[in-house]
Amino acid sequence: MGILAALASGLLIVALPPSAIAHEVPGDVVVRAFVRAEGERLRLLVRAPLESMQDMAFETTGPGYLDLPAVRASGKLEDAAKVWLGDVIELYEGEALLPDPEIVATRISLPSDRSFATYEEALTKIAAPGLPEETDIVWQQAMLDVLFEYPIRSEDSDFSIRPAPARLGLRVTTILHFVTPGGALRTFELHGDPGLVRLDPRWHQAASRFVGQGFAHILGGLDHLLFLVCLVIPFRRLRPLIALVTAFTIAHTITLIASVYGLVPKALWFPALVETLIAASIVYMALENIVGADVKRRFVVSFAFGLVHGFGFSFALRESLQFAGSHMVTSLLSFNLGVELGQILVLVLLVPALSGLFRYVVAERMGTILLSALVAHTSWHWMSERAGVLSQYRIVPAIVDGDQLGSALPWLLLALILAALARQGLRILRGRRNNEAPASTPKGRVT
Repeated sequence: MGILAALASGLLIVALPPSAIAHEVPGDVVVRAFVRAEGERLRLLVRAPLESMQDMAFETTGPGYLDLPAVRASGKLEDAAKVWLGDVIELYEGEALLPDPEIVATRISLPSDRSFATYEEALTKIAAPGLPEETDIVWQQAMLDVLFEYPIRSEDSDFSIRPAPARLGLRVTTILHFVTPGGALRTFELHGDPGLVRLDPRWHQAASRFVGQGFAHILGGLDHLLFLVCLVIPFRRLRPLIALVTAFTIAHTITLIASVYGLVPKALWFPALVETLIAASIVYMALENIVGADVKRRFVVSFAFGLVHGFGFSFALRESLQFAGSHMVTSLLSFNLGVELGQILVLVLLVPALSGLFRYVVAERMGTILLSALVAHTSWHWMSERAGVLSQYRIVPAIVDGDQLGSALPWLLLALILAALARQGLRILRGRRNNEAPASTPKGRVT
């Protein structure tokens, strides 16, 4: 009986037309979109692969060609546009969710079609007559173009989008272009479900986003946390910690600015080099703790390694700068502020924890050696692995563009001035501490 049932099911599947068989979930899917507000309507142009709409059974002929007349007459293009695109994309005017859009036009396009290169070309193409009915196009290769329109109050409003086309495939990338009322173009590359994306953020919205990202990055980066641990172990008093953290902060600000303005190599070997140097910086700091460290040398070391860690921060920031809108500098400083807030939180928790450990569990010198040795062991493995990756690249010197250097130079000079002020502040603090120290009394002398 079981054999007969299985045979019947197999015959039924064979007998079904190709259009009735469930589609497989595609692996990599790229969705392209344009958003533009014009007058009292907001237009959303979307292009997505037809095969990503898995529950739709499109009419086919021959060896899997789309039956264009039947597909158009069936209304399935509109159904697919609504279910797979319109229903999973939310657009906001201010904080208000816009109502369901009107589907103005749909169109089947060839995979070789390049009309989505610009907003004007895409809008013109979707309004043009469709493909000739005799066109042979395999349905898995076809693209679905859709024009949605939303009613809005004003084209000058703040707009946000929550694209959630993740169910279109296993890995979905959305290339989103926002055209401002003035004609400027902002491009976003979004992966999976990115959450709410503000298309033209205000400065405080950009600042809030980047402060949170900087805070999360420092708390989620184990290598940066271990560097802070090594920084704190031998110096748990306020004054030296302020000086060391300030040096580290100013240094990574310099290289963060340089990276944002493109003053670093774009070659594949550069991130591998930076990651290797970050691990090496932790090894060095841990070994220095074991042999003994003083504030003066540690200040210079913290500044030098801060330059390296700044490049590491920039890799996390690079992809997110698309969400800065026109507030690049604000976003950069906000990210840096988030990093500092995360560092302060780590120090607030770490200093009393280490003090308690050295007071009640293990002697300070022995505890310093044990903790530093453990950190050195871990970071040595990281350095070895990353150096192995780095060795696979051919390192070629990079050429810095003059225009980029000119744009970044004022900010780099400001960072260097801050570094000099911090250095001077350290000297003043050290001098004040020496002046406040009580003079020692020579042996045998009665006072």
